[in-house]
Amino acid sequence: MEENKENKVVYFTTDEGEEVPFFVVEETKIAGENYLLVTDSEEDEADAYIFREVFENENDSFYEMVEDEEKINALSKVFAELLDDVDFEG
Repeated sequence: MEENKENKVVYFTTDEGEEVPFFVVEETKIAGENYLLVTDSEEDEADAYIFREVFENENDSFYEMVEDEEKINALSKVFAELLDDVDFEG
C-alpha cells in the first residue's frame, strides 16, 4: 500500500499487481490497532471498506480488509460517531 497524505488516497496492490485507489475518510486506533475507513469513490453513494493495519515486524506493516461481520458492525459504529454526517447502510 502506498499513501498520498495530501489527497488522503491510499493505493492497494492486487494479487495481479494492479494498483487500486481508495479514498481515506477517517482513521482511528482501537485497542492498539489502527483502522482506516476508505471508499472506492469520492461520490456520495460510494462503497465503504474498513482496513486494519497488520504489522509484519517492528518496521513493516500493511493493511488488510476487515471481513468479520461482527467486527465490521462494531467498527462502523465507531466510525459513525467520528463522522456525524455519514450514514452506513448494510
